[in-house]
Amino acid sequence: MNLGKFPYCKKCNAWRVFAVLAIVLLALPFVTDALLGRGWVRIADFALLYIMLALGLNIVVGYAGLLDLGYVAFFAVGAYNYALLSSPQFGLHWPVWVVLPLGGLLAGFFGVLLGAPTLRLRGDYLAIVTLGFGEIIRIFLNNLNAPVNVTNGPQGISMIDPVQSGGISLGSTQQVFGITLPSVHLYYYLFLCFTLLVIFVSLRLENSRIGRAWMAIREDEVAAEAMGINTRNIKLLAFSMGATFGGLSGGLFAGFQGFISPESFSLTESVMILCMVVLGGMGNIGGVILGGVLLVLLPEALRNGAGPVQQWLFGKTLVDPESLRMLLFGLALVVVMLVRPAGLWPSTQRRRELSDDDDDVVKQELESVYGSSK
Repeated sequence: MNLGKFPYCKKCNAWRVFAVLAIVLLALPFVTDALLGRGWVRIADFALLYIMLALGLNIVVGYAGLLDLGYVAFFAVGAYNYALLSSPQFGLHWPVWVVLPLGGLLAGFFGVLLGAPTLRLRGDYLAIVTLGFGEIIRIFLNNLNAPVNVTNGPQGISMIDPVQSGGISLGSTQQVFGITLPSVHLYYYLFLCFTLLVIFVSLRLENSRIGRAWMAIREDEVAAEAMGINTRNIKLLAFSMGATFGGLSGGLFAGFQGFISPESFSLTESVMILCMVVLGGMGNIGGVILGGVLLVLLPEALRNGAGPVQQWLFGKTLVDPESLRMLLFGLALVVVMLVRPAGLWPSTQRRRELSDDDDDVVKQELESVYGSSK
């Protein structure tokens, strides 16, 4: 008997990976603050917010196959819900445990309102309608300051209450178990908890009966309906679930920023969130997270590095760093889409759909079921 060898335990190995990942995530704000500065911790906070938004849109686009270009509207609904109920605008300062769920429910209701008249639309037509919905919400918020001032128009709403509960405010430095945690660190851990919650819900939905119904509609809606799937209700549920995540993220955004205006919810934001889903890998939660991290961190890295690199190469700044940042960012997206059309980390099914050799795909499918013939 060889006592030097022990059986391989997949479950033990998975727990080790989770433990290491947990330590990295918990230590990340302190390491980032020490090495790069507190500004990058704030960027990490925004990365978590955008991951939540991208996971919500992944339900609509990645699972159900419904192209939505107005997703930022639900983000705006959640943010303005929080701002109106937790600011001097109406003199209301409701507790966060009431305002955040209410914002998610309100955004989910707006998701149903968007989905109901678009059930028969597909592809480009659906994209145009959802794009119009997003712009309607933004313009509506921009002009809802007369004759009764509700949203304060283009000036936005300021002095929004930070997220606070039990007398502890995340808008100021706190002492936790003898450790001094600045505001951006506290928000990081809050956003991390909500992000993990959204990931858990997404995983459960993906492997549920509802998730399989969404994917059936994505592949062939006519066949799905013929097999007894209520496509109307399932599509409405996709819009509602995705919108709920967007509304929740919007409330957290308003509490974090302390100020919001209609300009924060432009079409560019919707396109950026959609790029996170497509670039990372539609339908794959890990890919969506990767896309969210890259599309938040990469522009900031280019913004801070474009100027110094030009100074080092040419001795002066030839191109404005902001313009060069967007140029390089757009070029990187084009290259990635040409080289990896299914995304950087596509789902297995998506990779098979975009495979060039159908015979190899069939062979892999048969081998996975019956085993290799060798």
